[in-house]
Amino acid sequence: METTLYTITIFSENTVGLLNQVTIIFTRRGLNIETLSVSPSAIEGIHKFTITAFADRETVEKVVKQIDKRVDILKTYYNTDEDLIFQEIALYKVPTSKLLESGSVESIVRRYNARILDITETWTVLEKTGHYDESQALFRELSHTTGVLQFIRSGRIAITKSKVERLSDMLAEMKEKVNRKK
Repeated sequence: METTLYTITIFSENTVGLLNQVTIIFTRRGLNIETLSVSPSAIEGIHKFTITAFADRETVEKVVKQIDKRVDILKTYYNTDEDLIFQEIALYKVPTSKLLESGSVESIVRRYNARILDITETWTVLEKTGHYDESQALFRELSHTTGVLQFIRSGRIAITKSKVERLSDMLAEMKEKVNRKK
């Protein structure tokens, strides 16, 4: 079966041990989590997990259903890249002397739309926000021209192209049903 990179979004309360419960579901299905990011959402008191993993559609649907069965989970969704606006952030620490020696600081910063975060006599830290392939291309270039002392990339952060958070619609429907029963 063909696999696709899916972004799984989980809305939950901020509960101790929930991340462990979620990752176990991926492990049982034999899925490797590519990236993971957790933060408060736009809805007060609700946290948002953003997880990417390669899977076929049938497997990702099963994972989402299993995650939804958890008590502390409000709702889980999955999307492909076409449904999302997403970014990652990458930091690169390179030797300042080599960076200046190559004479390409300005060129690299402009070409990759990077930012210089910190400069010392010993090292310079660059930041690149974008998609995986963009930050990887900068990593390859820096590796060849200056060498990379340290490198880190964040997990994907993503929002849907819909007007509001999908959970907002679900919560509004639930509230309406409760009000109708009164």
